[in-house]
Amino acid sequence: MKNRIREIAETRVRYGYRRVHVLLRREGWPVNAKRVYRLYREMGLQLRNKSPKRKVKAKLREGRSAPAHSNDVWAMDFVHDQLYDGRKIRILTVIDAFTRYVQAVDVRERYTGADVVATLEEVCKVSGYPKSIRVDQGPEFISKDLDMWAYARGVELDFSRPGKPTDNAFIESLNGKFRTECLNAHWFLSLADARRKCELWRRDYNDVRPNSALGYQTPSALLGRSPATSPPCAIEPENSTSEWSKNRVKFSSSHWQHHNGPVLGGRDRVTWVS
Repeated sequence: MKNRIREIAETRVRYGYRRVHVLLRREGWPVNAKRVYRLYREMGLQLRNKSPKRKVKAKLREGRSAPAHSNDVWAMDFVHDQLYDGRKIRILTVIDAFTRYVQAVDVRERYTGADVVATLEEVCKVSGYPKSIRVDQGPEFISKDLDMWAYARGVELDFSRPGKPTDNAFIESLNGKFRTECLNAHWFLSLADARRKCELWRRDYNDVRPNSALGYQTPSALLGRSPATSPPCAIEPENSTSEWSKNRVKFSSSHWQHHNGPVLGGRDRVTWVS
């Protein structure tokens, strides 16, 4: 069992003992959480979580009711990152606040209000239209394109107050996990590679990752969906990143390797070699 716990911890580096315990139980291991916790600590796998800077309970926006069912409330926001060569990318994340199902993780070099509408339409073809969507007051979200789309579809845009990220806590929490578990764990070799890796993370989050807010169920299980049903973004072949596969890279461990497809992990430092 120790070997299996270590294997899970090595592949899912941000999982604590509770999620490791859930995965072990899924695999049929007759073990309770206390034993997993003891073994987890004995092997030195205990996570070091950041302590909050202020011990102040966040004041949530008044007048909002808790989501009552699927498609009652969605939330969306942008995350920023970059490709290996420094080119900036923007990622639109969309989550159902009740089921915690991640509807979209859409990667583009730039985003306009019309692009947001296009992504939402693709998602809604599969999931249906939400009653409301919580957003901040970014230019894409206050655009005429999104406003007209929401009016035509009967969707309420619920805007956060300026400078109050706790007004959209669902998406802020998701984006923190997304950055830790995906963005900080990979080099993105091209836009297509970023889309592929982010979509794989989305599927894993929905179909595999135990969610503590759902009693350690997965969002897909709560919805009764089969894994990876109709993703909004198609996964492109890994070897489609031609500008990378033609070059050699040098890892920080001084190991030379031709890269023809394997995924790089851990944000290893790389140096181009002519």
